[in-house]
Amino acid sequence: MASLTSPHAPGAPPPEPPTGSRSKRLRISSAWLRFAVRRLASLVAIFAALLIVSFLIVQLIPGDPAVGIAGANADLADIQRVRTELGLDRPLWPRFLDHVSGVLTGDLGTSFMYRQPVETIISNRLPFTATIATTAMLAVLLISIPLGMLIGVLTRGGRRKWLDVAFGMLTGFLDSIPGYIMASFLVVMFALGIGLLPLFPPAYTPRFGAASFVLPVAAIAIGPICTISRVVRRETAVVLDTDYMRTARGWRLPALRRHLRWALPNLLTTTLTLSGLILTGMIGGAIIIESVFALPGLGSGIIKAILDRDYPVIQGMVLVIGMIAALVNLLVDILLGLIDPRTLGGPHVSA
Repeated sequence: MASLTSPHAPGAPPPEPPTGSRSKRLRISSAWLRFAVRRLASLVAIFAALLIVSFLIVQLIPGDPAVGIAGANADLADIQRVRTELGLDRPLWPRFLDHVSGVLTGDLGTSFMYRQPVETIISNRLPFTATIATTAMLAVLLISIPLGMLIGVLTRGGRRKWLDVAFGMLTGFLDSIPGYIMASFLVVMFALGIGLLPLFPPAYTPRFGAASFVLPVAAIAIGPICTISRVVRRETAVVLDTDYMRTARGWRLPALRRHLRWALPNLLTTTLTLSGLILTGMIGGAIIIESVFALPGLGSGIIKAILDRDYPVIQGMVLVIGMIAALVNLLVDILLGLIDPRTLGGPHVSA
């Protein structure tokens, strides 16, 4: 009687899964492996390029760091002594090899001006930049995607034309404002004007806490939110006009289910592809915004290092910022692969 209640006899192994399902899992696993190999090779290539660029770029900075370190009253002998202490009198090639070997062993060098390890300077400044950039990226994704979808749903099929026009004009205007101008406007309006938000970072005014990051995050995020939300609105309109979405509406399926289960995954591929480029650019925007708000992050640190001609600090910060941007792109690619496996390995991987 067991055969009447179970698909196989008691004690027998379960039936094998369909061959097509196993083949699909193998293709996806193979695609993830190829993806990992490609991305690892890409990260190695980016790291090597950053090593070369970060070393050569400081050679193009006009002026001699030994002159500033020796002081205004130093003579030629003092300047030459400082150059010898800093190793600037050595040929370029041996200095580059020392730079590479130091980085590979975790030693980014010692600051010319502060006589501190560069990794210590970066570790003290990185939390400010990481907090601002990470919070801004999360704000962009959590606001722009729902906002774009909402406007796309409300204006589907030419409905509420006034809302579509107003949304496009407002987001286009805000997106056209450079980040540093937006930051200055927010400071004048909310910090100096009505005094709603603090201007200085927690390092200077501990009582304000996280509120001190609101204006910098807003200054970085407003432009990308406008850009991505416009793309999401357009993609939403395209997805809602597809046959399967019209069929789902014909079946009277709940609107929330239709939009979250079928519309959202199909518009995220294009959205995240664009978002990866925008989020990477936001790291550079965070560096500029830090100068407006006097935040002691990597942005103000690299600007001061350039003015001081502090070569090791410039090299270390360029390397760290570049690798952070590369890791952000990698994270976006992983999210794309989880949403749509076809993005991993080309036409051989089916969703």
